[in-house]
Amino acid sequence: MDDVAGCRIIFRDVITLSEFRLKLHEARFAHVLKNDPDKYNYIKRPKPDGYRGIHDIYSYQVKSSEGRHLQGLNIELQYRTLIQHTWSTTVEILSYVTGHDPKYHRGDQRYVEAMALASEMLARAFEERTGPRPGLPDQAVARKFLELDEQLGLLLRLRALQVADKSKGSANRHFILMRGSGWNNFLSVSNYATAEIAKRELFRLEQAYPYADIVYVTGETTDAVRLAYKNYFDDAVEFLERLTQATRELGIIPPVLG
Repeated sequence: MDDVAGCRIIFRDVITLSEFRLKLHEARFAHVLKNDPDKYNYIKRPKPDGYRGIHDIYSYQVKSSEGRHLQGLNIELQYRTLIQHTWSTTVEILSYVTGHDPKYHRGDQRYVEAMALASEMLARAFEERTGPRPGLPDQAVARKFLELDEQLGLLLRLRALQVADKSKGSANRHFILMRGSGWNNFLSVSNYATAEIAKRELFRLEQAYPYADIVYVTGETTDAVRLAYKNYFDDAVEFLERLTQATRELGIIPPVLG
């Protein structure tokens, strides 16, 4: 991963996202956009598994001697709305909760289809557009999702999560989130006063726990960190609320969700 960096930007709606992205494309800076603007537009053309969002890849250009070693670094920008972000993080949570991995299409493929239908429901109910199953009538989308949920118990699993806010109580803005693997599926949240201290601890943890999922993040507030990394906190509350609303918007009274 030495040749790539990433940045995820979350917007309240598609209009705000599109306006920001257009201004970025028109901005005068040396960094070079490497892809055609429509190439990774998964809002216009959602992926079959339900993923929606937009990606851009820039080549980082720098003139200073201090940054010369970063010349040509690929930087991937991910643009998502809050609705799309809620869906994406829930897909990752399901891999912890179920032992299947719909994000990478591993395990029971019914989870992949259920989340594709959920994406379709959210797109129609909250963003006035279709998703990965555009040919289905509104009620058919909701009914098919509920039928799969009855088989899988997907929503029951998500509702059963114990969502504890382990990140509050500190003004420090540098965090390390560490998620265990397998049976030892713990969550550790630590915060640090400076980036230097946090990065030293990150390298130590990566060596000590080679199979854990460890990430260093920063945020203006702990709530901002929690929003951006819902999957680390098993936080599917908003997804469940939105999906309940979407089911009703599409003309079905949810027998299980309500």
